Amino acid sequence: MIWHPYTIGKQNFEPLKIKSAKGEFLISEDDKEYVDLVSSWWVSIHGHNHPFIKEKILSSLEKLDFTILAGHTHEAIIQLTKKLLEFTENKFHKIFYSDNGSNAVEIALKMSIQYFENLEIPNKKEILHFSSSYHGDSIGAMSVSGKSKLNDIFKSIFFESTEFISPDCYNCPVNKNPNNCNLECIDKLEVYLEKNHKTVASVIIEPIIQAALGMKFYKKEVLQKMEMLCNKYNVLFILDEVFTGFGRLGKKFAFLYAEISPDIICLAKGLTAGFLPMAATLVNKKVYEGFYFSEPEKAFYHGHTMTGNPASASAACASIELFEMENRLDDIKNLENFFQNKIIFWKEKFDKKIFNPRNIGAVFTFEMGNENSNYFDIHSKKLKEHCFKNQILIRPLGNTVYITPPYTIDLENLENCFRIIESFLKNE
Repeated sequence: MIWHPYTIGKQNFEPLKIKSAKGEFLISEDDKEYVDLVSSWWVSIHGHNHPFIKEKILSSLEKLDFTILAGHTHEAIIQLTKKLLEFTENKFHKIFYSDNGSNAVEIALKMSIQYFENLEIPNKKEILHFSSSYHGDSIGAMSVSGKSKLNDIFKSIFFESTEFISPDCYNCPVNKNPNNCNLECIDKLEVYLEKNHKTVASVIIEPIIQAALGMKFYKKEVLQKMEMLCNKYNVLFILDEVFTGFGRLGKKFAFLYAEISPDIICLAKGLTAGFLPMAATLVNKKVYEGFYFSEPEKAFYHGHTMTGNPASASAACASIELFEMENRLDDIKNLENFFQNKIIFWKEKFDKKIFNPRNIGAVFTFEMGNENSNYFDIHSKKLKEHCFKNQILIRPLGNTVYITPPYTIDLENLENCFRIIESFLKNE
């Protein structure tokens, strides 16, 4: 009856039926409490079912169910826009709303093409991307994602986009290490832009961590150089912050972590803390001025029916308020300290069982198996099953295991989860 996402059709599969949730726990129909170590695909940043956000949503619904945002506005979206521009430290000028990360990316890509068309520089049409990137499952988003088993079947209908090797400081594509690295991993990008900048509209990347294709970490200097190159060659710089946004790296956003000012950022997931669908594409003043004309043909003709949904906007407002009221960055710092201590311990105890344990902010990840594994390898399958039997939910990416709990998780509960994982590693 239900076609579940990312699920093999013909297999013995019985979905876990969840009846309620609170904090870091998902509660099944048979009253078992499962620790959600992936924040339900990285959205539940404040823990599940937070009463403050729920109250704000219900209050909003008492007044307004829905109105289109084309030609209309409403108080919830006005307040959200003010809060979000301030929360991103006034680096951006306008916000275009949608309902999921793929759409936020599609909007950014279309903006980057039309921006140069509107300025009568029509040859700048190409978008550059990276090999370990994942930007969504719509056609445009897949076209600028790394080619993998997830999207390979659709490659015949992708639009052309030159792919560059992804930076990866734990498995360097040019065999450097932190002591001798001079950012050679983006030399080819620099050469390409020097030769082809007159036809390139934008560069898109997941900042600091390229998430869904293996949690690839790289240093902020890479982004700083990319920003410099984009500015030098009049190319728009797009950051997909769907994963990293709203505190994931220990700063509110990855662009703040990297100390850069991109032209466009894409947000979703943590925006409403998992309560309701919403996404946002934020642009700086330069980009918006490329659309600020009286000619109808230079308007941005894009929209989604539920754009700016009042209840979603209220949830997002409440999430931002909560982030600041409860000092969520302090919670993330506590998680980072916890994970850093675990890395020290794991390197001593499990150096033959796992490799590349790493952490930034609220993200802990490592590999099992070997470095040649891919998304469909099963090295971590037994660990996932072991965790499930012990009422812990994880979703490994092939041989990459990651832990991204709600920022508010009780550290004693997290320690207990790690004990269970460690018991598996000892016996593996």
